[in-house]
Amino acid sequence: MQQISPAQLAAWLADEHKSAPLLLDVREPWEFEFCHIEGSMPMPMASVPARIGELDPDRETVVICHHGGRSAQVCMFLARQGHGRVINLAGGVAGWAAQVDPRMPQY
Repeated sequence: MQQISPAQLAAWLADEHKSAPLLLDVREPWEFEFCHIEGSMPMPMASVPARIGELDPDRETVVICHHGGRSAQVCMFLARQGHGRVINLAGGVAGWAAQVDPRMPQY
């Protein structure tokens, strides 16, 4: 499974010459409301199988959760379903807050 660090993701998102990935946040709604990376799409982990049709299997997709565990599971699921360009955000939003955006609320 491919992984990306928060700093690498921040650089990717800031690069005007690269197309931005889909940021798929698989945390629960209350977690997403508390904090999220701007531009991310909420899709709780349990709803991914039913909503997989909303995702483009050919688009680069960075999957996000709190620390990286749930997102890793979703990455593996999506890969098994033919999504070849899924990337796990190592450290999740907690890592993002620690390495990229210290103003982001943490829980």
